[in-house]
Amino acid sequence: MNNSNYRILLVDDEPDILEFVGYNLRKEEFQVYTASNGRDAIGMAEEIHPHLILLDVMMPEMDGVETCEEIRRHKTLKDTLVAFLTARGEDYSQIAGFDAGGDDYITKPIKPKVLVSRVKALLKRVDLKIFEDTPTALYEKGILIDKERYVVMKDGEEITLPKKEFELLTLLYSRPQKVFTRDEIFSSVWGDNIIVGDRTIDVHIRKLREKIGDEFIRTVKGVGYKFMD
Repeated sequence: MNNSNYRILLVDDEPDILEFVGYNLRKEEFQVYTASNGRDAIGMAEEIHPHLILLDVMMPEMDGVETCEEIRRHKTLKDTLVAFLTARGEDYSQIAGFDAGGDDYITKPIKPKVLVSRVKALLKRVDLKIFEDTPTALYEKGILIDKERYVVMKDGEEITLPKKEFELLTLLYSRPQKVFTRDEIFSSVWGDNIIVGDRTIDVHIRKLREKIGDEFIRTVKGVGYKFMD
């Protein structure tokens, strides 16, 4: 099981939970996206087509059960798994979650290793081929990358990028916080058989920063670059 193939959307109104759970899932190399409320979660799910949504029950405005019901109304998300991650363990709460279309109910607090184990067990039920046939867009921090249409949006504004800049941004963006070495970037974006100058990556990074903002891409001196989530 290659964890990096799986997109997980984590939804909770508590920043500490998003940070803690997100950290432990990213450590296992899952692609992790976050939302702090149900409405944002639905919009993001439509964009990134996650394989699994970890959903808190107790949230303001739209609670987890309502969010799950709405998700299940979207045909494009019919194959996405939904697992409730909540401190509420009452039978009636679990029944409501399953009735809404949930696939699992995980009670907090839970040890990180146990959570990861439950997540892996759930994802074994996912048919990756189905998701490969679904147009995929990636979303993070107000930036949307649509790999099917070669479109980048930032805060609703379309940004035009040349092919290599688009591929470089997509690579960094695919694994937030992972430091991509210069060799990894050259191999992925330009190919091992292409000879380019040592400053090529730096020039492309500079142009990307000018277009999307300095805060998204960080230089790790002597190593490479990473996308900040």
